[in-house]
Amino acid sequence: MADVPTHDIQPDDAHSDKAVRLLQGYIWHPQDADVDLADYLPKRVGSDIHLLWDAITPPFTFFDDGTLAATQTIYQFTALLIVDVETIQDSVRFDPAGMVPWLADTLTEKLEQTPASVGWQIMEDLREL
Repeated sequence: MADVPTHDIQPDDAHSDKAVRLLQGYIWHPQDADVDLADYLPKRVGSDIHLLWDAITPPFTFFDDGTLAATQTIYQFTALLIVDVETIQDSVRFDPAGMVPWLADTLTEKLEQTPASVGWQIMEDLREL
């Protein structure tokens, strides 16, 4: 499994850009599965939505079906929207909640292309970072 650097977001101007979290959750697969999420998920959707996934130590012991979390490779997953501050301040133009259904559908379509052993739980999480 290749290590994919996923936190290389560099806004053009750190003083005028803000990140807004749209979706957050987990993606997992058995540790012995040869799965590279970069084969299924792009780093960006459009020009402003960045997808991040980082392998983490499981924050829980078991999955709902009784599978030991220690037998899985688990990734924290986040979808971030990078926008300029002026857009955020213009509530008429800025509606991140309106993007979530489309983004969720887009990501579901991509995740459904992964091997059957890959699982995910991704939820809306609209917060400025």
